[in-house]
Amino acid sequence: MRQSVFLCLLVTLTVVLLGCARPDAEAEGELVLLCGSSFLPPCEELCSQFTGETGASVSTTAAGSEDFLPLVKSGQQGDILITHDPYLDYVRDAGALGDYAEVGFVAPVLAVQKGNPKQLKTIEDLAKPGIRVALSDPQYSTCGEMVFRLLEKKGIKEAVMRNVGNRLTKGHGNLATMLVTDAVDAVVMWNGVASTRKDKLEIVRTPYEYDSEVRVYVIGLKYSRHPALVAKLLDFTRARGAKLFESHGYTK
Repeated sequence: MRQSVFLCLLVTLTVVLLGCARPDAEAEGELVLLCGSSFLPPCEELCSQFTGETGASVSTTAAGSEDFLPLVKSGQQGDILITHDPYLDYVRDAGALGDYAEVGFVAPVLAVQKGNPKQLKTIEDLAKPGIRVALSDPQYSTCGEMVFRLLEKKGIKEAVMRNVGNRLTKGHGNLATMLVTDAVDAVVMWNGVASTRKDKLEIVRTPYEYDSEVRVYVIGLKYSRHPALVAKLLDFTRARGAKLFESHGYTK
């Protein structure tokens, strides 16, 4: 008898709780956004605006795109990935590519200390004796690959690398820190990351001489358990994303 009463109460409670639930099941979910570390400021602003207008919850995890790729390939984590070329192709090859939106460009820029005390004006100036340079490691960085190819094309890679020494690093945030703390005279880093520190460093405008353009994407992952919410965020991104990323310096 007690067991029957307990079951009746349990069923009644379940019905009451279901009756109180919001009709939109997707609204109860939380999107997990995997954000390439170079795009954190615009990503946070995009998510804040999206949550403010829709009430949807978004949890952001930041790391290198290369760090996220194994998780995406195995379908282990994430609903949305913010990354750049060539990772869109890698996600497609993994069978995880859903809908996506293009939001801007990343490009290597020459950044120097505020006021440009060494008067550096070109990439060739990085080869001058005594100039302290830091670059991103091409083993981990698309930017690093692009810079190394350009240095090789110009025939100055060996001279520049003498000025780099042991200052090949992973992460554009590290490059910015080295520059603003006077550990180096110049770095080559992504435009958007340099833009976030423009109060403490200076970007030297140079001709675009790289052999490729690198686009930035907000990608819906096919294995997401919240496809309707992913679609809503992508629609929001198409309406706001390009202008937002441009405001953070992610332009050609």
